[in-house]
Amino acid sequence: MLTSLAIANYRSILSVTIALGPLNLITGPNGSGKSNLYKALRLLAQTASGGVIHSLADEGGLHSTFWAGPEEITGAMRRGEAEIQGGPRKDVVRLKLGFASETFGYTISLGLPEPQQSAFCFDPEIKRECIFNGPYYRPASALVDRKGNVVKIRSGRQWEVVSQHVPSYDSMFDAHADPSAAAEVFHVREMIRSWRFYDHFRTDSDAPARKPQLGTRTPVLHHDGRDLAAALQTIIEIGDKEALDRAIEDAFPGCHLRIVTGNDGRFSIQFHQKGLLRPLTGAELSDGTLRFILWVAALLTPRPPALMVLNEPETSLHPDLLPALARLIGHACQHSQVWVISHANRLINALNQHPECHTIELEKVLGQTEVMGQDMLSTPTWYWPD
Repeated sequence: MLTSLAIANYRSILSVTIALGPLNLITGPNGSGKSNLYKALRLLAQTASGGVIHSLADEGGLHSTFWAGPEEITGAMRRGEAEIQGGPRKDVVRLKLGFASETFGYTISLGLPEPQQSAFCFDPEIKRECIFNGPYYRPASALVDRKGNVVKIRSGRQWEVVSQHVPSYDSMFDAHADPSAAAEVFHVREMIRSWRFYDHFRTDSDAPARKPQLGTRTPVLHHDGRDLAAALQTIIEIGDKEALDRAIEDAFPGCHLRIVTGNDGRFSIQFHQKGLLRPLTGAELSDGTLRFILWVAALLTPRPPALMVLNEPETSLHPDLLPALARLIGHACQHSQVWVISHANRLINALNQHPECHTIELEKVLGQTEVMGQDMLSTPTWYWPD
C-alpha cells in the first residue's frame, strides 16, 4: 500500500505531499487540481512501462507541464500585500514525482536537456531516480540511485555501479529489472505495473460492451470495458459470485444478471428486470445501468491490483445509484488500495461513512493546488534527492 505521494512543479501543483490510506477520496471544486493530481499519478505509473517521455509529449511536452507561477509564493503574496511576480530562478526547473509504500519508495526527476545540436532538443530527460526504504528518502535509506546515465545499487555498505550508459530517455526500470541482479528495481517496477486506472468506460450505442463478444477468461476488465461479459462470467466462475449478485440487487432491487454463450463462443449479457417478461440485452441497457455493471466487473475483479484508481466514477449514474456504488467501492478496498476522484456530493457523503475513508480536499490558492487544512505539522515528511 502507498503511504504517501509527492508531486512538485506539475501544472497547478507547485509542491504537494499527501498521506494515503486504504480508501482515498480526492475532492474539491472544479479547477482545484483534481485532474492534475490524477494525471501526475498516471504519469508516475508510466515510468514502469517505458512510456513517461511519450506521455509528456502527449501533454504538450515537458515545458508546458511545468508550474507556470512564481518559483515561490511568499506570505506577502498570499495576504495581497505584494504583487504576484517572478524573479531570477534559484534552482533549475524539474518535474518531480515520488511515492513511499510499506516496502519501498521511489522518486523520479525530469528536466529539459542541455542545449545541443539535435532535432530532439525539447525531449525531456530523466535526471535522477531513486529507490529507497522507509517513509521518505534519506541518503542512508537509498538502495538504488540513478544520476544521469549512471545507475548504482547498494551492496552492504558499498555502492556498486551497474551501468554507466542508461539513455536519458529511458527509466532504470527499462535497463535494470533482473530480479537476481537488481531485486529492488524489479519489485518496484512490478508494483507500479500492477496499478489499475479506470476513467473511460464506453457506453455509447456502438460500445463493445453492448455487443456479444468472443469470450476468454478475463480476471481484469479492460479499461474501456470491451470485455464486460467475459469479465462477469469470470467473476461468476472463479470470483465472488455472491458479491456480484448482492451488488446488482443493491443497485437494482429485484434484478439479476446472466451471461449466455452462443454456439459461436460469443458471450452476451442478459439483464433480468423485475416486471418484464424477457431479459434486456446489453444493447437495450441505459447508459447508467451499463456503467454501473461495468463498475461491478472492475471492482469485483478476481485479480485485485495493489492500487485501483477511479476517476469520476459517478459519470452517467443516477444519484440514487451512488450509495450502492460507494458500498461496492468499500468492498473493493478490502483487497486493494483505492483512489476515488469525485465531486458528486452523494457519493462523497456515502464514502465518508466508510471507516477506512481518507478524504483529501483540494483547493486552489493563487493558482496553486493545495490540500485544504494542511499545514507544516500535518504534511507528511518528505525529502527529494539533491
